[in-house]
Order: sequence, then C-alpha cells, then structure tokens
Amino acid sequence: MDLKKIFSFIPEVKRPSEKNLSFNVKLKWTLIILCSFFVLANIPLFGLSANALSRFEYLAILLGTDFGSIISLGIGPIVMASIILQLLTGAGIISINTSTVEGKKFFQGVQKLLVFFFIIFEALVYVLMQGLQAMPGYTSIVIFQLILGGLLIFYMDDVTSKWGFGSGVSLFIAAGVSWRLFTSAFQVINQQGKNCLLDFSNTACSGKVFVLIQSIINRYPIEFVSALAAILATLIIFLLVVWAQSLKVEIPLSFGKVRGYGVKWPLSFFYASVIPVILTAALIANLQLFGGLLENASTPCLSLDGEGCTSMAKFASYFGFLGHFVDGQAVSGLAFWMGSTNILELFIRGGLLPKYFFQAFTHILVFMFFSTIFAVFWVKTAGMDAKAQAQKIAASGLQVAGFRQDIRILESILDRYIMPLTIMGGMAIGLLASITDLLGALVSGTAILLVIMIMFQMYQNIAKQHATDMNPAMAKFIGN
Repeated sequence: MDLKKIFSFIPEVKRPSEKNLSFNVKLKWTLIILCSFFVLANIPLFGLSANALSRFEYLAILLGTDFGSIISLGIGPIVMASIILQLLTGAGIISINTSTVEGKKFFQGVQKLLVFFFIIFEALVYVLMQGLQAMPGYTSIVIFQLILGGLLIFYMDDVTSKWGFGSGVSLFIAAGVSWRLFTSAFQVINQQGKNCLLDFSNTACSGKVFVLIQSIINRYPIEFVSALAAILATLIIFLLVVWAQSLKVEIPLSFGKVRGYGVKWPLSFFYASVIPVILTAALIANLQLFGGLLENASTPCLSLDGEGCTSMAKFASYFGFLGHFVDGQAVSGLAFWMGSTNILELFIRGGLLPKYFFQAFTHILVFMFFSTIFAVFWVKTAGMDAKAQAQKIAASGLQVAGFRQDIRILESILDRYIMPLTIMGGMAIGLLASITDLLGALVSGTAILLVIMIMFQMYQNIAKQHATDMNPAMAKFIGN
C-alpha cells in the first residue's frame, strides 16, 4: 500500500504564503479559533441519553473538552496519535527520517491517519461502552457527531499552528483550564443551582474566594483553612513555575564573517517545553477513562444472563489490573496508584491515610519517568536535537566562539547541553507537575502548570516575534 497516495486525499489547511505572518493576522485567527472552541463546547450532543463521563472532570481539563458536547473527544485523538507514533519511532519499529522535508511530510501524514483512526475509535468506545449513552435509535447519530467534533478540533489545531499563535492543543488546554480556574475561584452557583450572593449567609458558594469570605463570617475554621490553602497553593505554584521557566543555558556564538559581534543562543531548562507533561497526563487520563468506561459497561451485565454479558464480563476481567472505580475515581489497581489525591485537603480535614502517601510516591515516580521518556522522544522527533540545532545555527552564519566554523563541532558542543537539559528538564517538570497535583490548588496542579507555561511561552513568542508590528496598546501591555 502506497501511503503517500492516501495522504494526497486528506484535506489539509493551506500554509500562508507569507513566511512571517503579522501580529494582527495571527491574533485574528487565534481569537476565531478560541471563540469557535467555546461555542462548540456549549453545543450538546443531539440524542444523548446519559452522560457518565461528566464525573471525569480531571480528564476533561487535560483533554481540553467538555464531556457531553459535540467536542467531547477533545485533543485526546491528537495526543494519543502523537504518543503512539513517538513510541513506534523511538523503539525503531518504524523508521522515518524527520531531518528531511520528505521525511517530515511522511511523518505528518502518518500522524494524520492515526488521528483519524483514534477519532473513530474513541467515538465508538465512548458510545458503545455507554460513557456517552445514546437514546434508543440514536447511536449512529451520536457517534457521527463525535467524529465530526473530533475532525473540527483536529483542523482547528491545524489552523492555529499555521495561522495563529502556538498550537491548537496548547490553546485548547489553556482556554479550558483558564475558564475552570476562574469558575473555581468565583463561582456563585452551587451544586444545588442556587445563587449564593442572593443569600450569602445561609447559601454555600462554590468559588473558593466566596467560601473564604463565608467561612470568616460564619466562623467555620476548617472551611477557611481549606479554601485559603487552595488559593495559596495556586499562587505559590504560579510563582514557582514562572521562576523555573526563566532558567536557561546560554551558549555564546559569534558571526563567522563579522568579528566583534556575537549573540547568546538560549537553551531553556524545560527544553522540551510542556509537551512531556501533556503526553504523560493524557496517557494517565486515557487509562483512567478506559478503565472507568470498561467497568461502567460491564457492571450492568453482572446481574444479567446471556452470552453477550458473559463475554463483556470476560473482556473486562482482562483489564482488572486497571482497578475499581467509584463515581469516576479509581480506588484500587494501576489507575489508583498512577493517579493522585489532594493530600493537603485530607490532612486539613483529618482523613489522611498511609495509602495516600504511597500513592503520592508512585504518582511522582510515574510522572517523572514518563515525562523524561516523552521529553527525549519529542526532542529527537521534533527537530530539536543537537544535529538539527547545529544546522539551524550554521545556516544563520553563526559559530561557537573560539572554534572554527564546522557543523560537526557545533553538534558535539550542543550535544553536551541539549540531551542533559532534556533529561533533567523532563524529570524536573514531571516532579513539579506531580507535586502540584498533590497540593489541591483551585484546579488540578498539572492543569495549572500547563496553563502557566503555555501562556508564558506564548507571551515570550509574541514579545520576541512581533515586537515591531503589534498594536501600540498591545505592545505596552506585553512590555515592549
């Protein structure tokens, strides 16, 4: 089978003819995609009977989605395709030379096919395993809507990558986390649907800021400490991540043909950016989601007879190692030990058990291990390794100060920094993400880490690339 012929039939977003798009053009397309994302997130699935996935709030944040909407699949198919392809190339099962233009096109084509496969696969899994249960006779309609939403997210990501700021995956995560962060702090509608501002003394609020004020008025010390801890944890995480993001190694370079002039080539400590954490969190999220869906689909069969239910129970038994789930939360098995629990909240309320300490330890180890693995894979496949960077520096007419202009020398010197930074940065960002998961901030610690780093990098890219062509008011806001 000639995959290149298949790739030619796949619709794609046309790249802009200009090499460097202006700030206004990128801003326009980014806002269009962002508004479209929020609109789609508020379009419910037609024919949906029950939404068992609504309890997986943590997964919805990481997957950049709102379960029950037309974009319920979120970025899940895109991330899973990236994970699978990186694992296959990293293990040498498939060989794709991404250093050439032809190799990059082939890699992107294979990735698109995998994304389409996971869009269809996850749509079928969500509906047939009753995570998103369709009304009788509407199963195919709900599946079609999920596939359509998955394709929309994929092409919106493509538009953002080519015409906007950064990538759509990062934008969708940042948008979802920012919205949930705001509502977690200032939500006035509680779970009973009542507005607490109408009867502030007697009606409990959901937003931590209002909970803090209410606990002071009503003299509830435990609620006060709990709300204050969540707010302080969020602020501390914010300051810590911003500081860590500023760490970098600078390699002095000089112009080979112009003496006396040089620049510093920066290599960030988090060299692989937030990608390793996104992939790690998505991997854990998908395992938990699959385990919950499997248990949700097999539980009704336990009280029934018949060959179909027996087969479902037998199939579920193969994945018993994933654990048992209660209201969408893993309480045992692999999913539990890979997951996290708000140990700070448990400590404040006096419910901290020894098993949660062990869970915290395994959660940290899992995050550090997979973040490091994905960081290495990402650097090697995304054109960020020493060889690719050496070619980029050489093409700019730069060389390492004190050495002759030779790409092999550049590569050997860069190799001393890039791979150690990749490994240390992957471990560090995994450690930071896992610890913040355990502190119980306003939203998931991993989600806060992602949104801060995504927004910080977007700010840096805008300030660096569009310092001269942005609106004066925006330039003043950015700090230029």
